[in-house]
Amino acid sequence: MNELLNGPLFFEPNRVGRVYTGGALFANFFGDASVDCFEPEEWIASSVKAINKVSKSPKEGVSRVRGTTLYWDDVSAQYPHELFGGRHSFGVLTKALDSAVRLPVQAHPDKAFSRRCFHSEYGKAESWLVLATRPGACVYFGFKKPISKEEFRAAVERSRTDRDAMVPLLNRVPVKPGDVFFVPARMVHAIGPGCLMLEVQEPTDFTIQPEYWCENYRLNEREMYLGLTQDEALDVFDYDLAGDEAVARGRRSPKLLSDADGVRHEALITADDTPCFAVERLTLTETSRPLPHRPAVYVVTDGEGRLTWDGGAESVRKGAYFFLPYAAPDVTAATDGRLQLAACLPPRA
Repeated sequence: MNELLNGPLFFEPNRVGRVYTGGALFANFFGDASVDCFEPEEWIASSVKAINKVSKSPKEGVSRVRGTTLYWDDVSAQYPHELFGGRHSFGVLTKALDSAVRLPVQAHPDKAFSRRCFHSEYGKAESWLVLATRPGACVYFGFKKPISKEEFRAAVERSRTDRDAMVPLLNRVPVKPGDVFFVPARMVHAIGPGCLMLEVQEPTDFTIQPEYWCENYRLNEREMYLGLTQDEALDVFDYDLAGDEAVARGRRSPKLLSDADGVRHEALITADDTPCFAVERLTLTETSRPLPHRPAVYVVTDGEGRLTWDGGAESVRKGAYFFLPYAAPDVTAATDGRLQLAACLPPRA
């Protein structure tokens, strides 16, 4: 295994089952034959197990190192210093997801809620980078106006027979490629139809989704509330995050860090947004540049190029991703045309 730590680590494809359909936009991103189905998410350099009613394997959600039988959670536990430096884990989950339908209205716990109800040190703050869209793509973000828990509970009950009963409560926000959002824990939201996104988040699968239907799929109580009572679970929502203020709290504009010698370096999510992770973007045009961060997960979001390091090289194109260990040598990215990478970074030490 030690020889695998001497450069970027690549992984086998890692599609994960969900209750919603999607994935057709993966065909143009990953360059495969993807179609809409119930595996609309690719979990990237993941050590997190998916919470599913029926899992296709005991390790569903956990990535496997390319060309080996080694799972990333086991490798991470065995080599924390070489992979993460002074950290015990990377502390981030990265996903690509494509929604053909509207996802259930939902919210994720903050750390305090997770400690109390799930015995976890992680909540699920997350961010979205929109990569591609279908016609009418949108997200639902924040309540239109403040609402009480009892009013929300009544909408949940209406959703038993009216599958769109909860939609009028939320702000509908059209999206386009390049849009960036930060989704704080406890913010009500739903990814709408037609969104291919890169999602960076805390490393859990904790989602409270109190709708009874996702398109034609009927959710059970466990899928809605993760073993909590309805009353406990509905406390995860912040009922005062509403209106234009909620949308403004979510929208982010890239911050230019530098733009010189064919390399544009931008910050998408920063420590000002959350201490849980950061996201940066590098765009190279007919040039080369050492990758600036390790440990980090890198995802090629557009173009193609080549990685080189002491003892190795690898061609990459849109849809490729890899983990760069803390102890790895410098890796240089180069392109004769255009190469764009998202760097997904761990929590502040």
